[in-house]
Amino acid sequence: MIKKVYVKLKSEGVNGLFQTLYNRFMPIQLKYFPNCKSFFQGKVGLEIGGPSSIFEGRGFIPIYSIAKKIDNVNFAHNTVWEGSINEGNSFIFNKSKTPGCQYVAEASNLEFIRNSSYDFVLSSHCIEHLANPIQGLSEWIRVLKENGLLVLVVPHKDGTFDHRRPVTSLEHLIQDFDNQIDESDMTHLEEILRLHDLSKDPGAGDFQSFQERSKRNKENRCLHQHVVDTRLVIEVVNYMGLQILAVEFLLPFHIVVICEKISQDQTASNEKFRGKDQSLCWISPFPSDLTTNTLIV
Repeated sequence: MIKKVYVKLKSEGVNGLFQTLYNRFMPIQLKYFPNCKSFFQGKVGLEIGGPSSIFEGRGFIPIYSIAKKIDNVNFAHNTVWEGSINEGNSFIFNKSKTPGCQYVAEASNLEFIRNSSYDFVLSSHCIEHLANPIQGLSEWIRVLKENGLLVLVVPHKDGTFDHRRPVTSLEHLIQDFDNQIDESDMTHLEEILRLHDLSKDPGAGDFQSFQERSKRNKENRCLHQHVVDTRLVIEVVNYMGLQILAVEFLLPFHIVVICEKISQDQTASNEKFRGKDQSLCWISPFPSDLTTNTLIV
């Protein structure tokens, strides 16, 4: 416990530590959650990465406590975050419920899962690690039922070790998709090594250790391949044809986007989230968002 407090203090400062403790003992809930709770209650979902405390019973989006079953996809049998992972019916999302099925596979290749298999898909702090996020999202949407929900939790650059790096453009992500970039891609390594703030990433060690770990990214997936702010997440989700239902924030660095898979004969209407022809409907606590609240075209 003392070690966890030290790591949190070193990486996020006193304010970050206070916010984490406050969220733990005085939990707040996604404001939109009462409006979408029925979408998860008694339903079957898939989580990419995780498990995540943000979805636990006292978390910001307490889905684990109400879902019937949640399966999981993780990229390897052993990860930095979860340790050893066993395939089969071993994904424990709630100790009082039957475990979900644990798959070991790439998040961007779910070919073993049939189309429209799940009522909802969850992803917390995963998509920024993917070399090809649009390919990943394409697969997550494919396995999601029509009118099912996708919950994306991503780290805003301002609150992380990415704060010195430029935000990735939507055009870059589209190009990665068109070029069929895979997880062996190391395009961003030079930028990461130059701008990554090690003072906010105590688990990475000194620069030499961080450099060596980064070169083995295909093995450990620790790198943030892409850098995220609120505008980028909204534009990517809109590009994928999803209907945004809510955009909310949880300090010190979480952006939460709830979106719906609509039918093929429908068109997403996300103008109020994008700020197109009207004022934005969200207010960000992150400073860089306040200077980039113009429509990306």
